[in-house]
Amino acid sequence: MTDSVTNEAWKAAPVDAASRQALTTRGLEYRTVSHDDPPAFAGWLQAVARGFQDGERNDEHIAVNRELTAYRRLTGVYDAAAPMADTPVATIASWIAEVSAPGGRAIPSCAITSVTVAPTHRRRGIARAMLEGELRAAAGAGLPMAMLTVSESTLYGRYGFAPAAASASWTIETKRARWVGPQPDGRVDFIPRARLRELAPELHDRARRGAPGEIEVPAGHWDNIAGTRRDAKDTDKLRAVQYADAGGQVTGLAVYTVEGNDDDFTKATVTVGYLLTATDDAYAGLWRFLLELDLVGTVKASEQSVDEPLWWMIDDQRAATITLRDHQYLRILDVPAALEARSYGAPGRFVLDVTDLLGIAGGRFLLDAAADGTASVTRLADDDRPTGAVEVALDVRELSAAYLGGVLLATLAQAGLVQATDADAAARTFGWHVPPRLSVWY
Repeated sequence: MTDSVTNEAWKAAPVDAASRQALTTRGLEYRTVSHDDPPAFAGWLQAVARGFQDGERNDEHIAVNRELTAYRRLTGVYDAAAPMADTPVATIASWIAEVSAPGGRAIPSCAITSVTVAPTHRRRGIARAMLEGELRAAAGAGLPMAMLTVSESTLYGRYGFAPAAASASWTIETKRARWVGPQPDGRVDFIPRARLRELAPELHDRARRGAPGEIEVPAGHWDNIAGTRRDAKDTDKLRAVQYADAGGQVTGLAVYTVEGNDDDFTKATVTVGYLLTATDDAYAGLWRFLLELDLVGTVKASEQSVDEPLWWMIDDQRAATITLRDHQYLRILDVPAALEARSYGAPGRFVLDVTDLLGIAGGRFLLDAAADGTASVTRLADDDRPTGAVEVALDVRELSAAYLGGVLLATLAQAGLVQATDADAAARTFGWHVPPRLSVWY
């Protein structure tokens, strides 16, 4: 966590003054919502459910969510003239969590979720006021990054967010996918879901820093994954397994469901809800187990890396259908802090001319990347022209997109989004050999 703000301090922080004033002029109230006020929390949660076209929440669901989301800062926009004045017409939530950067370090980030605006109040500038207010507040608190996963991919670029880690969804025909990968000497065993819930946080923390884009997962997410929420439905369909190495240490976990096929009992479908591995052996052991399950014709998995070793562990690569989509979005708030927190693929010297329509992270910066992968970043005056530096002009969106190494600056230059005097040199330095990924939604 950052020294400048704890999550508790972030929860208690006031809303952004400029956004509050902008919404006040529209006859709306912009304020935080406390978990310690059950009626206010219930109204806020019902607004979130409505915003995502879900049904009304019952008392048990509200109570469980109030408990599991206690770490979040909740904000709502209220219309006193509405018939349901105690239910906000717009919502947003956030908390501070680490995101892994290239090189094995993690930096504090403002994780944003539950962004909704009621259909009765669209096109009034409410979403803009909330998101800009959240970003200004996070930057003011000293956070170098903001992040989110999105339902609608076209909404967030205007606020400086960019897709920085894609995810892959796999559909595998098991009869064609004969295993040709390693055969580790550990063992796979079924375990209670409660045991998986117990093991997952520590195992994830052990593995996440090696994968750029992974985040520090809040506790409540593990209950969703393991089906251990007390209000969870259909948990009897979940099966949990672990992989333990030859020494007995658990280094891998998986949760999956099976859907039978009444037309052909040998062609059931397995859906992998979550797979977590800390070693290559655990990865191979769990995937082999899943692909060789009896009476299964198809295995499906989502939130996978764009460069999975599994592709090379089956003898017929055409047995797998892989689709890609945007997943982890980043938004740099502090250019020097963010860029100094990651490692670089090659030495180089660059002047970064960064634009930011929100006025948060723009400016000219000198980045000196050393041979050991570290870098120093200093702010430049507009007329500074350091010798021997590659000039790169880009928006904060493109800098955020390239931050994890998931897209090369040379690619963005070819797309007309980046101007560079040597795009290939920029690509070598900002690129990274480990593809970014994010294994959860938040």
